[in-house]
Amino acid sequence: MYGFNFLHIMIMIMLLIARRANTRQTRNQIRGPHSALTDFLASNNISAAQIHDDYQRRLREAETQANAEQQGNAEQGNAADNDDYEDDIRESPEEKKKRKRKEAATLAKIKQSKEFARRKARRIGEPDDDDDYIAREMMQERSRPLPGQLENCDSCSKRFTVTPYSKAGPYGGLLCAKCSKELGDKEKKSQPKKRGPRTTRRQNQSDLLDGIAQEGALSLVEMCTKKVADNINDIDEFGDLPSQLLRRLSQILSKRRAMTPRTLNLFLRPDLGFIDIYDSGKLETDDFEKIFTFMPALTHVNLRFAGQLKDRVIDYMLGRDLKIKHLQLDAANLVSDQRWQQMFKKLGGQLETLRLSNMDFSLDDETVEIVSKSCTGLRRLKLGDCWKISDRSLQAIANLKSLEHLSLSLISETKTENLVQLVSRIGSNLQTLSLQGFSLADDTLLEMIHSRCQLLTKLRFSDNSVCTDKGFVKLFENWSNPPLKFADFSSTRDVDNSNPDGPTDATGLASNGFAACMHHSGSMIRKLNIASCRHISYAAFEHVFGDGKSYPHLKELDVSFHTVIDDYLVGRIFRCCPAIQKIVAFACFNVRDARVPKGVMLIGGLRAQELV
Repeated sequence: MYGFNFLHIMIMIMLLIARRANTRQTRNQIRGPHSALTDFLASNNISAAQIHDDYQRRLREAETQANAEQQGNAEQGNAADNDDYEDDIRESPEEKKKRKRKEAATLAKIKQSKEFARRKARRIGEPDDDDDYIAREMMQERSRPLPGQLENCDSCSKRFTVTPYSKAGPYGGLLCAKCSKELGDKEKKSQPKKRGPRTTRRQNQSDLLDGIAQEGALSLVEMCTKKVADNINDIDEFGDLPSQLLRRLSQILSKRRAMTPRTLNLFLRPDLGFIDIYDSGKLETDDFEKIFTFMPALTHVNLRFAGQLKDRVIDYMLGRDLKIKHLQLDAANLVSDQRWQQMFKKLGGQLETLRLSNMDFSLDDETVEIVSKSCTGLRRLKLGDCWKISDRSLQAIANLKSLEHLSLSLISETKTENLVQLVSRIGSNLQTLSLQGFSLADDTLLEMIHSRCQLLTKLRFSDNSVCTDKGFVKLFENWSNPPLKFADFSSTRDVDNSNPDGPTDATGLASNGFAACMHHSGSMIRKLNIASCRHISYAAFEHVFGDGKSYPHLKELDVSFHTVIDDYLVGRIFRCCPAIQKIVAFACFNVRDARVPKGVMLIGGLRAQELV
């Protein structure tokens, strides 16, 4: 039974295979001269010969129509009206009116389109800026043949097939491939050569204000740093960048107002002992807490424009038991006086540097008194634009015997006696002294600086209209202090605008005081700011920067609002100061065509030219 079934199955399989092979052979057989394509066309009632005949017929009809159009255009070439030129003689009056209405509606619709407005704006003032002309031109462009249709070339009249890349000809038609290529070559030759990216004047002036006078390409480090800043949103971490590059990146991002909570995370590294954020305007209170959370090794904190730094941030910082030695906070007006006092009582013993600025509603005299009692090791103190501190603060600061660097810029008026007493008690240890805005201080302060300060390398005394030129002369004559490296006496002048020449006894730094300053410190001075000292005469400048004078270390000079400065004096400054890098000359209207050496920044000149 088993053998019968097996044999029966084998026979059935062989029969099926034979039948399939026979069917395949019959199906693939080519009968006579006919191909598979011919069989397919025949089965669908399609004739290849008919296709060929239809194609030839369409070509003949297109050529006949084109010849008729050319003949008709030639006959109507002298027609006065453009509408009559386009009319078909076979049109009936009703068809003509209908076509006119349709054409008018199309033109009105085109005139309301954005493309019409853009094209008209580009042609204002040109001969072909008429509305109807532009609208008809756009209508003709829309009625051009579609790709795949036949058309005569607008240039050589050769018959060609329209493609999506066919270019418009000079007479409103389309061009064949050859004429399109020739037109493209002519346009390419007529186009001006592309130049490399050029730095605009605005960017040049921005770089000058930033202190950049670049010759040639930027350094590789600077280029890479700016490229990182340009793509800051695509960066996940900085890695082990050195401290100077981190500070440079923070400066660039702060200038661009790009220091956000996300970018802040790139600067938070547990191994770093410093944080420098030059613009914290976009940071929230939680972001400041995050700084002290992720950076337990902080010793240097510099947070500027910290408007959202509040009491709870100070509480959190004190709870972390950080070893902060250098603290700089700017615009932290939401911190209460009570929190300031708590912070100085706890951190005072370890602070070496304290800089607080733009405190409009925070930091009073009582807080400064606690600073003087708690911060016994303070070496550097800066209080800038603090509105609530007054004479009591000056008396308290006088008790900080360890101070080596002092910078004060107060808003409220103070007595000269307190300021003189301050210099008398701590002046012998000071290396830098900056006093801004003490408008009531007189010559007794200059005399105290002369007698007590023997180690100064930097002296700033600005925005004063009481001290006299004689007082400045006495300050520098026979002064045992070594030559200053930085001097700023800007805006020390008489402010009576009705008497521009000033009183008989000159107020502020004038000609004699300026000459005495350069005689004392000219050999070592590096930065000098005498802006708005308007009583320095032309003769004084000519004498100080005369023949035989040399100031080998002077790099930056600010002579803004000195109307006597001209191109001749600027040239003498360049000759007497071989190391000069920057001259600021705002409102020096006689500086017109000064020739500026390469690598030197002249800011404020009207038409400064760089030497080639």
